[in-house]
Formats: sequence, structure tokens, C-alpha cells
Amino acid sequence: MKAIKGMLLTCDPAAKQLLLTLDERMRFIIMDLDETHLLVSPDKVEWMRTELESELEKNTYTLEG
Repeated sequence: MKAIKGMLLTCDPAAKQLLLTLDERMRFIIMDLDETHLLVSPDKVEWMRTELESELEKNTYTLEG
């Protein structure tokens, strides 16, 4: 068995679904462990954080008036 360097990510199920969608573009998830944990590539963490924040901003309701 080969060892793989990764970071353990804990998130809520909704954020995990967003990350799974983002993974289709950049392939940063090494292993889907359970409903709240992912093993991700450490060199993609900053990109993943930026993209997740961007997606969350798109889905945030704001009052403009």
C-alpha cells in the first residue's frame, strides 16, 4: 500500500456537497471518508478555500435597497 500525503477536512454536509462539485473542476479530493470528512490534497487547500468562499457568497441572500 502506498502512503498519500493529505489534509483531513471536517465540514458540514452542505459544504461537503459544494466541495464535491468543485472537485469535478480541479480534482483535489483524495478520499471521501464519511458525511463530514474529506482527505484533500494539501497543495490545493488555498484554491479550495477561495473557491468555496466564492460559491458561498453566491448563495448568500443580501438585502439591497
